[in-house]
Amino acid sequence: MSFWQPPLQDRNSTRIAVDVTFLRLAPAAPGSAGAGAAAADLFPPGTALVRLEAPTVGFYRYLYNTVGNDYCWWLRRMTPDAELAALLAHPGVGIYVLYAGGEPAGFFELDGRGGQDVNLSYFGLMPGAIGKGLGSRLLQAAIEVARARSSSGVVRVNTCTADHPRAMATYLRAGFAPMRTVREVWDIPEALGLPIPDRLRA
Repeated sequence: MSFWQPPLQDRNSTRIAVDVTFLRLAPAAPGSAGAGAAAADLFPPGTALVRLEAPTVGFYRYLYNTVGNDYCWWLRRMTPDAELAALLAHPGVGIYVLYAGGEPAGFFELDGRGGQDVNLSYFGLMPGAIGKGLGSRLLQAAIEVARARSSSGVVRVNTCTADHPRAMATYLRAGFAPMRTVREVWDIPEALGLPIPDRLRA
C-alpha cells in the first residue's frame, strides 16, 4: 500500500508554538503495587493487547494518523515509507495495539534503541475509544512492557500542549516526573490537512 506524501519543496505550512515537557518514570521499587504486573491482566473482557510482530507501514500509518489527527501528530506523516519500514523492523522498537471488540482501540510505541532507558514514543486511543476508561489502563500496560524491555527500569515520555488536555495529568498520576519544558516552533504542511487549533498558531 502506498501513501501520498506532500512535495518536499514549495510547501505551504502553518506555524504553531508548543511547550514540550519531558518526563521520567523511575524504576519500580521491589514489591510495589503494579511492579511486574502482566500487561494483559490490566484490561476488561473483550479487549486484548497485541504486539505487532511485523507491522506494515500501511497499518502503522492508519494507527498513527487516526490517533494523532486531532493532536498535530505530523512528523511520521512526513517520513518516507522506506525509512518508516526500517524503523518498524528494528528489534529495539515495539508497536503494541489494544483491540476492543475486534478492532483497534489504541496503540503505543516503545523505543529502546538509545541505551538502557526505554522511550514511550507514541501513545493514544482511537477517537471512539476515548472516555471509556481504557487510557489509564493502556498507559499502565505500556509502563509494564517498557520496564520489562529496559535494562535500567527507567521509562521516558514527552507530551506537549498540542496533546489531549488530560495527557499531562494522566502521566503525572502514573508516576512520571517532569524533567524540563521547552518551547518548540513547528511548521506543519497544510497539505497534510490536519486540524490546527487557533490557540497553537504562532
